[in-house]
Amino acid sequence: MSISKQEILKALETITVSGEGKNMVESGAVQNVVTFADEIIVDLKLSTPALHIKKRAEADVVKTIHEKVNASAKVQVNIKVEAPAKPQNPNLIKGKPIPGIQNIIAVASGKGGVGKSTVTANLAVTLTKMGFKVGILDADIYGPSIPIMFDVAMEKPLSINVEGKSKMKPIENYGVKILSIGFFTQPDQAVIWRGPMAAKALNQLIFDAAWGELDFMLLDLPPGTGDIHLSIMQSLPITGAVVVSTPQNVALADARKGVAMFQQENIDVPVLGIIENMAYFTPAELPENKYYIFGKEGAKHLAEDLDVPFLGEIPLVQSIREAGDVGRPAALQTATPTEEAFEEITRNVVEETVRRNENLPPTEAIKITTMAGCSAVKK
Repeated sequence: MSISKQEILKALETITVSGEGKNMVESGAVQNVVTFADEIIVDLKLSTPALHIKKRAEADVVKTIHEKVNASAKVQVNIKVEAPAKPQNPNLIKGKPIPGIQNIIAVASGKGGVGKSTVTANLAVTLTKMGFKVGILDADIYGPSIPIMFDVAMEKPLSINVEGKSKMKPIENYGVKILSIGFFTQPDQAVIWRGPMAAKALNQLIFDAAWGELDFMLLDLPPGTGDIHLSIMQSLPITGAVVVSTPQNVALADARKGVAMFQQENIDVPVLGIIENMAYFTPAELPENKYYIFGKEGAKHLAEDLDVPFLGEIPLVQSIREAGDVGRPAALQTATPTEEAFEEITRNVVEETVRRNENLPPTEAIKITTMAGCSAVKK
């Protein structure tokens, strides 16, 4: 039985490439179709290098041809990526990378209290266990908690001489270099600063510090999508962002805004994925039971909806909270389900970072020069 090219094109008109409003044929994604007996070769041209979009397009083509044309056809899909050149954005001024720091990962959340700092701390120690050189910049100016989580709350950074310049030496524990505004304030002292002052303090922590060689710098950002976030993205060429959320709807609504902030045209920071924290509760005496206290797989469904990777889930475990309170991150507890959960998530973060670096050009620091760059409404 012969298969006509017209049949195949008609079937492919029912498929839409993720992120495009038109079907594959109308958008020009289908470059060529070749048929020979029961063999079909489809050449596609996509505008995005994202691996999950390429895989989905290939799977959709094979499935649609089998369902609508011939169930026994041998289908081969060839995909070529040609990303369109972006027009020069007048609101973007490019900055320079920081020597010695390979990857800068922002850990963000739309809402406070979802465990963002806990995730940052445990990602850092897990990366260190994997052999990477890691630093944390605690950018949560108004609620710095990283010093407590690393048991260094009473430490003070020393001043050292680097190439004739005075630099802050980060505090180090568990192999992780740390700088935080918490090192320069009293435990009972509130930081009552306006945006420009907070931004200036952050710039000092970034550029007046002797970070040395780092494979990963993790940025523990404050909740929300405000002035601190813009200041950080103006100062640093962020490799990618990780968004943390609990499964409940009120947290997911704000996590969606967090993802949207990084994806905004004038910011354009790749989102490496979403982490679901407090995913479920398992009592120690009932290890097979899972209780979905805050809802089930909410962050996973959000990742699917936004077409960004889902990096994994972290259970609601008392020892994670206790470990953070005593200053020894839970991922350091060997041979435990908690360690396994953080190792899986960290592997996924590393894989997405490698994939992002292979497929996209280096992110550069930005400077938003007009109010259009930080408007909530695109005009």
